[in-house]
Amino acid sequence: MAETGHPMMNHNSIQPETTLDVSAEGRVMRAPDIAFITAGVQADADTAVAAMQQQANAMTGVFDALATAGVEKKDMQTSNFSLQPRYDYVEINEGKGRTRGEQRLVGYTASNQLTVKVRDLDNLGETLDSLVSAGGNTFSGISFAIDEDDEVRNEARRLAVAAAFDKAKLYATAAGLKVGRIVTMAEGGDYSPQPMAMMSMRKEAAMDASTPISGGEVGYTARVNIQFELVK
Repeated sequence: MAETGHPMMNHNSIQPETTLDVSAEGRVMRAPDIAFITAGVQADADTAVAAMQQQANAMTGVFDALATAGVEKKDMQTSNFSLQPRYDYVEINEGKGRTRGEQRLVGYTASNQLTVKVRDLDNLGETLDSLVSAGGNTFSGISFAIDEDDEVRNEARRLAVAAAFDKAKLYATAAGLKVGRIVTMAEGGDYSPQPMAMMSMRKEAAMDASTPISGGEVGYTARVNIQFELVK
């Protein structure tokens, strides 16, 4: 009777890949050509109707001022609108040394926020000043960007891939190996320009000289994760 058993495995035929996972990023800096500002009107009044009317009147002036500054209607978009009651906390004496707290309605606050795309950066300071002069009294932030940014983003992606290859070659050389084919590749997400820090806007800011604004440069970052095969 012949013996039975598992066939002998040929270990020489099993050659698992030696792989290297690399993450890299590419960053491109460019001067911006557009700005986004978020500003608007906040109005306090004794009644909801009065608060709404006050903010409506002020916002009409803001829209007109922006149009006069050269901002097109398509570049103005309402980003937030709210009407909230305002309360005061009062302490009521109930006698015999006892007190209790109570919230009392003291009025209403109407808020209307607008996101504005400004294409003429040379007049950005004047645009902000005219907005304040027209009745705008809230300012949530400003950010700068490149309007047509596809090529800038693609350049950052190319730099990210090149950086990944450079890093892989460094590790491979240190290990006495060479970089082979790409096994997998995935984009790790990109980073777009972010708004500047929050600032407050007051009427006092509207002076004879326009508010100085500097756009500096904006950075676009692309990230990539690549798995390389390493060969001898």
